[in-house]
Amino acid sequence: MESLTPEKFRLRSFRLRGERMTKAQSEALLSHWNKFEIPLQGEINPQEVFYGMKPDEFIMEIGSGMGEATAQIAAARPHTGYIAVEVHKPGIGALIIHAERAGIRNLRIIEGDIWEVLTQHWIDSSLDAFHIFFPDPWPKRKQSKRRLLQPAFISLLAKKLKPGGRVHIATDWVPYAEEIEKHFASSADFKGGVIPRPEWRPLTKFENKGLNKEHRVTDFLYTRN
Repeated sequence: MESLTPEKFRLRSFRLRGERMTKAQSEALLSHWNKFEIPLQGEINPQEVFYGMKPDEFIMEIGSGMGEATAQIAAARPHTGYIAVEVHKPGIGALIIHAERAGIRNLRIIEGDIWEVLTQHWIDSSLDAFHIFFPDPWPKRKQSKRRLLQPAFISLLAKKLKPGGRVHIATDWVPYAEEIEKHFASSADFKGGVIPRPEWRPLTKFENKGLNKEHRVTDFLYTRN
């Protein structure tokens, strides 16, 4: 468990996997991290982290994985300020490689736990959308309390969104989809529900693997009241 204060603990919503990186990922971090990093220092206002830009919107992706979808979405929306939050360095290195190859400059990256990012650093009512694609489903019953999209976290998302802000979610784990729908239905902060798969959401290798195993993918869109 991760310590928040000496008296308070919480379960992590992510697995700490190995940090072994490829040579290309290591070189990408070494050469380009300074272009993309948002340091976790003090209060963070997205208006201040996209130097020389005036983005139309600010979108935060929670868990960018290996960066395949993140880079494609950011490249397709050059006037959007896109913030990726990820805990694993190999994924961050891979995302930087994708971004550099595509010449993406409207992307910033935070290395850190999303709970710490949102509760200790990110200002309120500042984001237009969250993207949460295929969060860890923690499939075993005894692990379900580790799932990210619990009522307390949903309330936190609402706090950081502007009025009318959006939460886009995709999962290929049916029990998690059912739980997500139940928790959002119980929230007074949001309206929305299941939607068809958005055309703008890239079909990644990860998703294809799930589809090949006959997993059912569910997309959600919720709007802050």
